[in-house]
Parts: sequence; structure tokens; C-alpha cells
Amino acid sequence: MAFISILRLSPTPTPKTLSKSRPFSSFNPPLTPFLKFPSKTHLSQQSTVTRMSYNPTPATDRLVSAVSYTLPFFNSLQYGRFLFTKYPSLALLVDPVIPLLSLYRSIPYASFVAFFALYLGVVRNPSFSQFVRFNAMQAVTLDVLLVVPLLLTRILNPGRAGLGFKLMVWGHNAVFLFSCFCFVYGLVSSILGKTPRLPFIAEAAGRQI
Repeated sequence: MAFISILRLSPTPTPKTLSKSRPFSSFNPPLTPFLKFPSKTHLSQQSTVTRMSYNPTPATDRLVSAVSYTLPFFNSLQYGRFLFTKYPSLALLVDPVIPLLSLYRSIPYASFVAFFALYLGVVRNPSFSQFVRFNAMQAVTLDVLLVVPLLLTRILNPGRAGLGFKLMVWGHNAVFLFSCFCFVYGLVSSILGKTPRLPFIAEAAGRQI
């Protein structure tokens, strides 16, 4: 009986009393954003790192690298005599460097002096950057390879006519054109601060650095 009386005294729950008894049932937590935009401080740090990582090639390195390619170019002009004879207009392209070429030819043993000066003074000098030493080594390697056709001509002695003479002319023309391509490509790339990789030469030069 006492239990029944307690049930009668206890009030029946209403929707209001239920809502009061559970105050957090209608609470909806805020949604956390999935995307977080970088702050201004973070953006400024990224721009600073980008500026620090951009290190242009110094002007002195570009100048030394560009001048290095003049050595094989001057020594390759002898292979262009057949083209200059057949196409005289091509000689006009070489006229701007005639004063430098005359000065270069006036020095006794200029080719040997320039070769060892470039190899010992630049390639083997650790005070120069990797950019300068690699370009100088490419120029030295190309200059060494230019001696091979001249040695073959003296050994084989193709004469002044016949098939052997035609092969010699074609070979000299190809060597001269290839040397001109390497000179222009190396010169322009060095001035722009980019590393040129000459075909058939870059890999051999890279092993020596």
C-alpha cells in the first residue's frame, strides 16, 4: 500500500519536465571546418623561402664560362675553309671575331697556352664554382676532340681529288658545323646562366669534375 501511495504522489512526466531534465538534448555542437586557409604569416614565410632558394648565377661566372667556348671555336675555323670557299657569304658571319682571332694567332703557341691556362687555371681550380668548371671542361674536351680529324687527315693523306678527298671535305664541314653549334649553344646558355650539355661531350666532361 505504501508503494502504491508513493506512485500516486509522484507526478507524471510532461514534455516540459522532460526537456528540463535533459538540458543538453537540444544542443547542437558547431561544425568544425575542414578547410584551413593559410595565415598571412605562413604565406610570408613561404615567399621568403622561395626568394632564398632562387640564387642566380653571378655575372663573373657567366662571363668566364662564355669566354671558355672561344678556344675550341678559334681552333675549329681551319675546318671551315671548304665552306668559306664554296659559300663566301658565310665568311661575313666570322668577320666580327677577326680582330680577336688575329690577336690570338699573333701569340706564339697561343693554343697550348690557352689550353693549359683553361684546364689548370679554371677546371682544376676549386675556387671557381661548379658551373664555371663544368663549362670550361666541356670547352677543353671539345678542343681535344678537334685534334682527331687533323691527325687522321695527316695519317691517311687523302690527296687533292678522288673519293678520299670528298670524304675529307665532308668530314671537315661536319666538324666545323658541329663546333659552331657547340660555340653558339654554350655561349648563349652561359650568358643566360644555364648549364649547357653538349652532345657527346657533356658526359665525358662531367666525369672529370
